[in-house]
Amino acid sequence: MIRLLLAAALILLAPLARAGESASVRSPRATATLLSATAAVAPGEAVELGLRLRLAPGWHSYWSNPGDAGAAPEIALVSPPGAVAEPFRFPAPMRIPTGPLVSFGYEGEVLLPFRVVLPAGLAPGEVLAIEAEATWLVCAELCIPEEGRFRLDLPVAAAGRTDAALAPLFTAAEAAAPRPSPWAARAALAGRRGSLTLTGEDLSPATVRDAVFFPAAGGLIENAAPQPLSLRDGRLTLALSRPEGAPLPETLAGVVALTDAAGLRSAYAVAAPVGGAVESAAAALPLAEALLSAFLGGLILNLMPCVFPILAMKAMALARLSGAARAKVRAHAASYTLGVLATFLGLAGLLIGLRAAGIAAGWGFQFTAPAFVALLAWLMLAVGLNLSGVYAIAGPAGAGGALAGQGGHLGSFLTGTLAVLVATPCTAPFMAAAVGTALALPAPATLAVFAALGLGLAAPYALLGLFPGLAGRLPRPGAWMERLRGALAFPMYGAAAWLAWVLAQQAGPDGLALLLAGAVLLGFAAWVLGAAQRSAGRGRMAGRALAGVAALAVLALLPGLAVAPPREAAAEVGVEPWSAARVAALQAEGRPVFVNLTAAWCITCKVNEQLVLKAAPVQAAFGARNIAYLKGDWTNGDAPIGALLREHGREGVPLYLLYPAGGGAPQVLPQVLTEGIVLRALAAAG
Repeated sequence: MIRLLLAAALILLAPLARAGESASVRSPRATATLLSATAAVAPGEAVELGLRLRLAPGWHSYWSNPGDAGAAPEIALVSPPGAVAEPFRFPAPMRIPTGPLVSFGYEGEVLLPFRVVLPAGLAPGEVLAIEAEATWLVCAELCIPEEGRFRLDLPVAAAGRTDAALAPLFTAAEAAAPRPSPWAARAALAGRRGSLTLTGEDLSPATVRDAVFFPAAGGLIENAAPQPLSLRDGRLTLALSRPEGAPLPETLAGVVALTDAAGLRSAYAVAAPVGGAVESAAAALPLAEALLSAFLGGLILNLMPCVFPILAMKAMALARLSGAARAKVRAHAASYTLGVLATFLGLAGLLIGLRAAGIAAGWGFQFTAPAFVALLAWLMLAVGLNLSGVYAIAGPAGAGGALAGQGGHLGSFLTGTLAVLVATPCTAPFMAAAVGTALALPAPATLAVFAALGLGLAAPYALLGLFPGLAGRLPRPGAWMERLRGALAFPMYGAAAWLAWVLAQQAGPDGLALLLAGAVLLGFAAWVLGAAQRSAGRGRMAGRALAGVAALAVLALLPGLAVAPPREAAAEVGVEPWSAARVAALQAEGRPVFVNLTAAWCITCKVNEQLVLKAAPVQAAFGARNIAYLKGDWTNGDAPIGALLREHGREGVPLYLLYPAGGGAPQVLPQVLTEGIVLRALAAAG
């Protein structure tokens, strides 16, 4: 008897226990119900309803914009007549990767709330039947559409009454929904790149740990691409990647989900007007880390092959300091360091100015101009002729001296200047992220990072200023210095020859002819000047005048180089020219893609190619794993390649990208390669 009474009580109480939740629609993948936040409704008022999805482990459903694949849930009100239902208010989604695709949606459990305005003709005391039909898609390795019809029977009262058991679910869903953004928003979209910037006083590295943008509409960004974050006080920037041929809206709308320092996630709805230049955030480092990376990169730059010709001038300067007074050693070390720092700061200022004018310029940008390459080649030739004793900068012939010779402190300063100018074709480890960060920071911080880079480059020579006694351990000056001076002219001639080859790649035979004509004129000017320095009276004055005329004739050739037509890069066996469309096509074919962004004037690039990328084991790995090899030539500063560099937080070459088969973001390889690094990366990709 007691058992029968308990069973009857459970039967009677069951509808009351779930009065605010419908009967469930079940599958092995999901359980769906319709919920009400109120236990009783009032005529003419709005009631909060919600579709509750409880998903099995490994399965997910979708946001309003499902991302790369999927479909958003939908619901339609069947009864009562006269009721008006609003759309779902979707909580902020998660990124759900599936192979090379990324979808936006939910795992576990989600409540999708929506509001229904009830008819005013309801009478207190009656029971209101609310019926709705819904469809939703659930996916794991495969996708299955599901649907259900739901019914809620809610009492009508003079005043509505909250369901204490279910209302907290709606409160939690409301907290997860995007709120209006309190920050000013701006977006920039151009080609394959984009950026979204929020500006507000409470945005800083101390308050925001992570951020991700979910676009309201599909097709605007590459959903699977990373969104590098740049944060400084009052400014947050997300770098975005865009599909080929993506539309260009007037406003970029969506949701930005921020994770704070404590790990709490909040979402904000943004509608950012589109306009202005795309901002880079791909390689942002904290300022202290950027300064340290810059110093280490500058220090390592002394070991890079592009700086080797300057070692000739440094060697002469060090030899002449042997046995000198400590004060003189300190002064020359300070002059050289000051020349390095001044040139780096001048280069940083020029980059800041060019970028403010809307011109994309980065590390080594001056080598994309044939006129600059020619001017530097002639300067190297002039220094070599000076070291060979053809003429003297200061003192009679045979007294020797290049810029680093007996030119006093001005010579030491100019040696530092030239060291910076010829160092820019090289990129040392630690430098890429530091320079990329510097050019994304405010001007004072940019100058500080470039100053740290200069201190690193000048550090070995600057040590003589701190410890001048080291100069005393060098061999004493003597006849050996004249022989050393002559020998050190040949690295200068080698540098001039290399620059002539670079110019031939940029401007073709016509540009090379102008360079060689200038070299002949420069050689004539140096010979005449040397003869004049050995003469006296009118002969000396006439010789100097003739040398000056020849030097001016050399400079008159520069305008011709500035307008020389660019030379097409020669085709290489097994190598295709880079384009974003070709990368996408190869990935769609299921092939991994290796991209080498290089330039003829980049010595680091050429060393990597000759010693690593052209090595037999690496070439065999490309063939065995069916990996496509694409090369982007930035010799002439092509804008699409520059945009790809900035997309990955780089301001110069080399850049090596390894794209996985089927789509997705690439792996970025180090700037200085070894066979082991490349072979391991190719094995993982293939």
